[in-house]
Parts: sequence; structure tokens; C-alpha cells
Amino acid sequence: MRELSGKIAVVTGAASGIGRALALRFAAEGMTLMLADVDHGGLAETAALARETKVLTQITDVSDASAVAHLANRCFGELGAVHVLCNNAGVFQGGHMWTRTEEDFAWLLGVNLWGVLHGIHEFVPRMIEQDGEGHVVNTVSMDGLFAPPGAGGYAVTKHAALAASQALAHDLAAAGSKLRVTALCPGPVRTRIGDSSRLRPPSLVTTPTQDEVDALEAVGRSVADGIEPAEVADLAVAAIRDERFLVLTDPQYAARLRLRTETLLTGNLPPHQ
Repeated sequence: MRELSGKIAVVTGAASGIGRALALRFAAEGMTLMLADVDHGGLAETAALARETKVLTQITDVSDASAVAHLANRCFGELGAVHVLCNNAGVFQGGHMWTRTEEDFAWLLGVNLWGVLHGIHEFVPRMIEQDGEGHVVNTVSMDGLFAPPGAGGYAVTKHAALAASQALAHDLAAAGSKLRVTALCPGPVRTRIGDSSRLRPPSLVTTPTQDEVDALEAVGRSVADGIEPAEVADLAVAAIRDERFLVLTDPQYAARLRLRTETLLTGNLPPHQ
């Protein structure tokens, strides 16, 4: 999908971070935008920053199937089409695997995995019916590839999102669709991912454990040294144009991924860094 100008893009998690950067990058390409998030104020700020193009916004909890269905209905009803779908909304919680509660996993899975699945279910069939070029970008994470200590719950959801992306790409190819898929796997990025708890539903709030606090502090340090969200957005746009499935935000990650695969083939636990 080489030409983006005049096309329509949907971005979830658009109130800040990578989502905002994607929205602004698409706006610079001359695309019409439908932006979604649960953060009212941040979403309005992103829309204002992208004012050089047509922008619609929708408060959307991607873990809620009916909310994503409403978003899709509004997109196709008011804009007539969707050419790029970015299932980008995501949240983080750290801590040991054995200290994560049912509420923790319900929150993480709801946003990071079900958000992707709901987006696929509600948007992709109608994107296929358009019978033209289109692209689905799912924001995964390097943690979905390496499952580091202290981020097990998050890694579970991101690994599943990677599997969903790969399965979707194969299904679309088998069906002869012109749609393509990208699994965007950023490493540390200067975002508010470590402050995800500000968006956690009250019904799923739990008391932080010490290992969770320690993990969040580590994430804070990592994010501070990360790349800018705009760099990730640039890579995503390049992947759309080049029809690239996997996007790694640092060339060094390829060597790590190769080592991971080779170590697994020996039957051993692969390194996480």
C-alpha cells in the first residue's frame, strides 16, 4: 500500500505515546483519521495536534466488544471506508507471574489481546469487502518475543497478540485478500506505558505488590532511555508501504531473536536480553 494520501486510518490508544505519533504521522501523509482512546483529555489533544487533516474521535474501551463495534460502525458509516487499522491500545503491569491476580490478567488481556481481537472482528471483514489495498498494524512488543522477568503478565498478552497477527496474515493470504498485516514490536519507547494504572477500571484495581512496584521502577528507567514515539511511527509507515510483517525498532533485536530461536531448538531456556 504505497499511497496513503486521501485514505482513512483508525488508531486506538491515540491519546498519547505511539498512538499519538501514528496519528500525527498519518495526518502528515494526508490521511483522514478516526482516533479512539479512553483518555478524554489526551484524545482531544491528539486531535488538536492533527488539525491539518480531518479528524474524528471516539471514546472507546477496546476491551469492550460493543464499544469497538460502535467505533467500526461509526467509521464505515461516516467515513465510508477504512484503509489502515492500528490496534495500538495497550497497558502494562509488572510483577512475578505467581503474584498476578485474576483481576490483573483480566485487565491486561482485555486491552492488549481482546482489543486486537475485537478490532480484527469488527473491522477486517468490511475491509476485505472493500476489495482494495489495506493494512492492519497490531502493536505488539519486544516483551512478546522475549518474555523478560518482571513482565510475565504483559508478555503473555503480547505474545498472544503476535500469534493473532501472524494467524491473521496467513488467513488473509489464504483467502486471497489484498489486506496485509504488520506486527509492530517496539522496545523501550518514551511513552506513559509505566503509568497505565491511571486508566485501570475501578472494578479491576488491586493493591500493588512490592515486585510490581520494583518492575514499574525498572520500566520507568527503560522508558527514559527509549526512542521517541515518532521513530516507531516512521517505521510503521515504512512497513505499510513495504508490506513488512515484523517490525523491530532496533537492528540489534534481530540478533537477539536469532539467538532465542537457536537456544529454543536446543531445548534450553533462551536469554531474555
